[in-house]
Amino acid sequence: MSSYLCAIGTANPPHRIPQTQIADFMAAALEFDERATRKLRALYRVSGIGHRYSVLPDYARVNGEFEFFPNTPGLEPFPAVGRRMAEYRRFALPLAVEAVEACLAQLPEVELSTVTHLITVSCTGMYAPGLDIELVGALGLPGHVQRTCVNFMGCYAAVNGLKLADAFCRASPQARVLVVCVELCTLHFQKSPEDDHLVSNALFGDGAAAVLVQSTPAAHQPSLALTAFHCDLEPNGHADMAWHINDFGFEMTLSSYVPRMIQDGIGQLTQRLLADLPVELADIRAFAIHPGGRKILESIEQALGLSSHDNRYAYAVLREYGNMSSATVLFVLARLMGELTAADNGAPVLSFAFGPGLTLEAMLLTVASENVGNTAQSAEMKNKAQQPRAVALAT
Repeated sequence: MSSYLCAIGTANPPHRIPQTQIADFMAAALEFDERATRKLRALYRVSGIGHRYSVLPDYARVNGEFEFFPNTPGLEPFPAVGRRMAEYRRFALPLAVEAVEACLAQLPEVELSTVTHLITVSCTGMYAPGLDIELVGALGLPGHVQRTCVNFMGCYAAVNGLKLADAFCRASPQARVLVVCVELCTLHFQKSPEDDHLVSNALFGDGAAAVLVQSTPAAHQPSLALTAFHCDLEPNGHADMAWHINDFGFEMTLSSYVPRMIQDGIGQLTQRLLADLPVELADIRAFAIHPGGRKILESIEQALGLSSHDNRYAYAVLREYGNMSSATVLFVLARLMGELTAADNGAPVLSFAFGPGLTLEAMLLTVASENVGNTAQSAEMKNKAQQPRAVALAT
C-alpha cells in the first residue's frame, strides 16, 4: 500500500510588508537608540527575507495608527495571551479555508464528501472546539470525518501530519486525508531586546498550507509518493530552539548555535534515512528544505555539498514569505511540485524540517504520475521503505 501527496494549496493574509518596514516598526517598538537601530536594520537586511505576511496591519504602520497594539509609548499595556488568541480565532479559519480551496482546485475529481480524515497542524494558537471542528463546518465535510490535531510541535510539525496521513492511507486504500497547517506567527511579537527574540522577530511570518494525501496518484498532474521518513533528536540543542507560552504570547527561543547543530547532525540524519533504500544522496537532484533561516540553509549546503541552486525553492520561499513555522516546508514542496512534469517520474526528492528539541525530520518522496506509472526503482524503494529497520533514536 502506498500514499501520495497529490496537491498543495497555500494562502497568506492580505498584509504583505517589506522587511525594511518591519525593522523600523521593531526599532520604534523597542525604543532603540540610533546605534541599536542600525544594528537591528543590518540583522533584517542579511536575513534573506524581502517580505513577510501578517494578519496584523500594524507592522506597516506607525504609533498612532495601530489596530492591535496600543497607540502608547512602549506599546503598553502590551497585549496579553487572551487578546492574541482572540485574533488567532478570528483569522485562522478563513486562511485555512483559502488554502484548502487552493489545494482542491487542482483536483477537480475530488469531492469534499469523500474526505475521510482531517489533520490540523498549528503551534501559534489553540482553542476548543477548535480549528478542526470549525473547518468541518466551513468546508461542509461529513460530521463523521476523523479529526486529528497536531499542536505545538513547531516548524517540523507538517512532517508529522504527513506521517499520520501516510499511516491512514496505508491502513485503508479508501482513505483520503486533508492536512491543513495554519500559523499566525506575527501574533507573538515579543517586546524584548534579547538576541533570541530579536532573531525570532526578524524571521517569522503568517501563512497556511493544505495538502491532500490518498492511496493513488493524482489523475492529471504529478504527485509525490511518501516513500520514507526518519526523525532524530539532537539533545544538546534542547534549550537552543524552544517554544513557551508566557503572559504576553508564545515565546520563541532560537539561539545562534542552531545552524551549527543542524550542520553537524544533517549528514547522519540523511544516512539513516537512506540506509535501507536503493538511492544515495548523489542520486537526488530535488530538495525541499525548511528555510528556518538563511544561515540554516547555508549550513545544510556545507554539510551535504549542495549548491544554492539545489536549495532554490527554499531560498525563494524564505525571500517571499519568511519562516511560517509548520506551513513553510509545504510552501517549498508546492513550489517544487509546480515545476514537475511526467518526465520526472520516479525521481527522488529529499526534504528536511527542524524544530524544538532540537528535532530533525527527514522525508524521502518519489515523483509519481498515474499516466506514466512508477519506475521499477521507485517500486523497490517503496517496498524496502515499508520494512522495519533499527535506528539509533526512536521517532
